[in-house]
Amino acid sequence: MKISLIQMNSQPDRDLNLRSAEDLMRQAVERDTPHLIVLPEHFDWSGGTTAAKLAAADHAPGGEAYRMLQAFAARQKVWVHGGSLLERTEGSKTYNTTVVFDPQGNEVGRYRKVHLFDIEAPDGKVYRESETVAPGDGLFIYEAHGFRIGCAICYDLRFPRLFDALADAGVDIVILPAAFTMQTGKDHWDVLCRARAIEHQVYFVACGQWGGYTAADGDRRFTYGNSLVCDPWGQIIARAVDQVGIVSTHLDHARVRAVRELIPAASHKVSFTEPVRAPRNCGSGECCNCSSCGSHEQLVGARNSSSGNTAGEP
Repeated sequence: MKISLIQMNSQPDRDLNLRSAEDLMRQAVERDTPHLIVLPEHFDWSGGTTAAKLAAADHAPGGEAYRMLQAFAARQKVWVHGGSLLERTEGSKTYNTTVVFDPQGNEVGRYRKVHLFDIEAPDGKVYRESETVAPGDGLFIYEAHGFRIGCAICYDLRFPRLFDALADAGVDIVILPAAFTMQTGKDHWDVLCRARAIEHQVYFVACGQWGGYTAADGDRRFTYGNSLVCDPWGQIIARAVDQVGIVSTHLDHARVRAVRELIPAASHKVSFTEPVRAPRNCGSGECCNCSSCGSHEQLVGARNSSSGNTAGEP
């Protein structure tokens, strides 16, 4: 399967961003004829004030960003993994949502970002995604061209249990739209992307925003870019340059199988169940009530009987 990643520099201007996304996707189709196109996180809107961001949130289905992606997928007969868009809710917050369309323009499902980016970066800049975004509460996996594809978004990258769950459901590819900050990206992006690919022997597709945008306080903030694809061995097989643009590569079922045959990690997996009380003593032969004796919590390991099963649903 051929895949194209669209690296953007989205701004607090939805019309501009949608035109840019559609133009870049069109260029990818004309140049590389991919089977699947991936957009970055916040492809429809980055930065701006809280009020402007909430006003820009759109309905899914029915909103401008949603309809643009749907129409493009149907017109070009291509899968579209719609990065993430601002999904309007009935409340005072939005969802940060990936929507996936098949080559007929049908929505096959959506993933709402679970882990929200509330941090202080090393340069002192504060990010509080939860002020305007509500967290999702589930996973989403779909199938395209014989691959099982799991979804994640940006800050999710730091939480391995999400990827454990996707691996248990038998994914071959994980796609992560992102808008990683320059500060964190330069130290953590490659390491985490490669680690997730190696841990779960999957293709890891990470499509990022690149360049600057204006935040709510008027401050200029910068995203790391470096959209990339890691193979199941952890090798980076494609990487975008430092500009808006497109990077494409092929994903091969045989490569997934070969890596899993070399190191059959799924069949060696141990699941650790809930703690149980287990007696311990100091080795004197009977409990003497010293600090080494007594009852302690221990996690008990159990072989995962479903390890390696790629047919399970999340």
